[in-house]
Amino acid sequence: CLVLPRPFAWVATLSADGVASLAPFSYFTIASVAPPTLLFCPANHPDGSAKDTLRNLDACPEFVVHCVSEELAAAMNQTAAPYPPAISEFAAAGLTMTPSSLVRPPRVAEAKAAFECRLTERIAVGDGNVVLGEVGAIHVSEAVYVDGYVDLDALAPIGRLVGDGYVRTTDRFAIGRPQG
Repeated sequence: CLVLPRPFAWVATLSADGVASLAPFSYFTIASVAPPTLLFCPANHPDGSAKDTLRNLDACPEFVVHCVSEELAAAMNQTAAPYPPAISEFAAAGLTMTPSSLVRPPRVAEAKAAFECRLTERIAVGDGNVVLGEVGAIHVSEAVYVDGYVDLDALAPIGRLVGDGYVRTTDRFAIGRPQG
């Protein structure tokens, strides 16, 4: 893949049976500012069937997107394992569920930032899907929100490269906007 680095959408959903699911997706970005909308792109299984996240969205069209901080990298990676639908990745990865304020799927208590979303559209594209969700609530830890801004050093977000590769966001630089 040459689209690098890619941020993570660590997505919590709820199955028809009430099992909280949590899965990472590295095809993720902002789709709109007004209304605030996020998108992530879950692929299908090789046989073409839908993964748990997509089936869960059919049952409960709400989800929570979490930012993945460096200290949660191992837990995030664990949630990528192919657990059966009856197993919650929250428990498998040793994470704490906390209630969301507007949607039914829970949040990861350890996450420093999360977006509660309601599904607005799901589009089949090739062997995958584009999932769009309008943000209804944003949770940001006081530890990373300083003077009205997110402190990137405190958030310590990670991104995806290729294969087993990940990236930290510690080597940053600024370029001023040009004046036309």
